[in-house]
Amino acid sequence: MILLAIVVVLLITLYLYNVRNYDYWEKRGIKYVKPVIIFGSVVKTYMLQESMTTAMCKIYNNYPKEKLVGAFRTTTPVLIIRDPAIVKNVIISDFVYFHERGIIPGKSLEPMFKNLFFGEGDLWRLLRQRLTPAFTSGKLRAMFPLIVERAEHLRARALKAAVNGSTMDARDLMARYTTDFIGACGFGLEADSLNDEDAAFRQLGIKIFTFDLQDALVVLLKDMFPVMAKNLRIMGKVESELIILVKEILRKRNYKPSGRHDFIDLLLECKNQGTVIGQSIEKFNDDGTPKEAKLEFDDVIIAAQVFVFFAAGFETSSSATSFTLHQLAHNPEVQKKVHKEIDTVLAKYDNKLCYEAINELTYLTWTFKEAMRIFPSLGFLARTCRKKYTFPNSDLTIDEGVNIVIPIQSFHNDPQYWDNPQEFRPERFHPDEFNEIHKSVYLPFGDGPRNCIGARLGLMQSLAGLTAILSQFSVEPAPETKRYPTIDPTSHVVQSISGGLPLLFNVRKDVKLC
Repeated sequence: MILLAIVVVLLITLYLYNVRNYDYWEKRGIKYVKPVIIFGSVVKTYMLQESMTTAMCKIYNNYPKEKLVGAFRTTTPVLIIRDPAIVKNVIISDFVYFHERGIIPGKSLEPMFKNLFFGEGDLWRLLRQRLTPAFTSGKLRAMFPLIVERAEHLRARALKAAVNGSTMDARDLMARYTTDFIGACGFGLEADSLNDEDAAFRQLGIKIFTFDLQDALVVLLKDMFPVMAKNLRIMGKVESELIILVKEILRKRNYKPSGRHDFIDLLLECKNQGTVIGQSIEKFNDDGTPKEAKLEFDDVIIAAQVFVFFAAGFETSSSATSFTLHQLAHNPEVQKKVHKEIDTVLAKYDNKLCYEAINELTYLTWTFKEAMRIFPSLGFLARTCRKKYTFPNSDLTIDEGVNIVIPIQSFHNDPQYWDNPQEFRPERFHPDEFNEIHKSVYLPFGDGPRNCIGARLGLMQSLAGLTAILSQFSVEPAPETKRYPTIDPTSHVVQSISGGLPLLFNVRKDVKLC
């Protein structure tokens, strides 16, 4: 009987703990999605039946007249923002209240999350301070020869499929290209996944983005009990592998830049500059002035930056470039315009891919941006309120710890902002048409102080890969191609496609093979 009583008390305690916040939005007069005990408002997401982006899109579409919609992430109140003006307040104007993403619950980050994307507070600010100079135009230009080599390998891989007349998965193709690019520009390694089907580096990328029920359970426990579950690892399966790899590379370079101008070199330059010192965004003196914050650029911090360089660059770029090819295959008139521009620009540079040529490919850039509008790799932005905040021109006040979600995919495809949003039309990004309203809701790389620091690098390597393909080939749907691909329900922060993007690559008859 005593054991039964203990179990009953524990169950009641767990129940009360779970439902303690479930009247949060009702008390504030905000319409909200009714929560389910343990899971909150996104049961299917935790069960790996629906991606987080898909869940947020459904909420966005189900409340068309609301500027703000409430929900729950297990027990934590979540606010989905449907109004561009409020989005601007959160990510720009009132950034001091929302400087944390809060994707990983709790204050204790596992080693691989101590990076620029997942890092919070002073860790984020000091990393941003030190790494920003690493992404100047000069640094990117120095990296470009490494990109060209990988783009040429990409072209050769596509040629094999074109000659054989076989279908090729554009998603896998561009993932291999991106993996080789990251291997060269990030690690200084020859990954060679474009030629080796089972390349170790490619398998590492797959492992990072394989999210199973065990991972989902860890996330659920971290969301429910952020303090008790702080030692559970999400990236434990690759953590030791990455740290060993990075330490070996650093040792071979004798902890000095090698002259390759890759990301490891840039990180070594950051390390050699010594301790990072700046103003705290979290701690303040009695007079309100920020305290001093410090960060040592040790091996783990370097490994964490390499991890996010790999993870963010690999999945986002391969997803965006392959979806661009998918859209071009279904929009041949747009593809003709892209071919014409590439031919014209490359002719000025002896038909060689170079940094200057990429910067002149205006229509291809619009095309890439249009693909990211329809299917942004990052389907939503996440923020967490760090101190009590009252929304401007509103009587709504939220407390510290409330999660904020900005549903990028929904904004990008809302007919309120885009004429016929399902139409693939790159001309939307012509300066005469892309207006201030579009700028406020088009957020594939985020905005404000926590925008993507590697956006220009990602764009550069994506355009280089697309140019390498489209300068020699045309693409068209394969018999098994789905016009509207299915979103992988297990994808979380970054979206991915289920079943790949099969396409036919045909050698263009109007150009000579390089």
